[in-house]
Amino acid sequence: MALEASLALDADGSCIAQGRHFAVAFLTKVKDGHGIPVAAATVEIVQLIVSELVTNAHRHAPGPALLCLRVSGAVLQIEIHDSNPVVPAAKAPDPRRVGQHGLEIVAALALTVTVEHAPGGKRVRADVLLSPATA
Repeated sequence: MALEASLALDADGSCIAQGRHFAVAFLTKVKDGHGIPVAAATVEIVQLIVSELVTNAHRHAPGPALLCLRVSGAVLQIEIHDSNPVVPAAKAPDPRRVGQHGLEIVAALALTVTVEHAPGGKRVRADVLLSPATA
């Protein structure tokens, strides 16, 4: 059973909150509507990852973005597609650096993070366990 949903995000600043609300609604549907265990901590982690990914797309891509959420087994796949073809790389940790920690945060919270070129830009994907206690 594949559960998935997508949200087209405008280039305005409200897209970050829209992405977070969309993710919470999706996870609620997964848990309540389909009986799949979703840990409360996972909901918070997913909101933070979505915030970071959408913020990066909003700041660095000239056009709209697409947020895709997909359940695959016990894993939530979070993907953001944007129009900037430049593939970001996490910087070395530096507590003195102000900003530019988004990809570091995502990598610290997710099982895996992949970044790849896609038609018209790039795709960033982060995988998160839905309920770590059952994995």
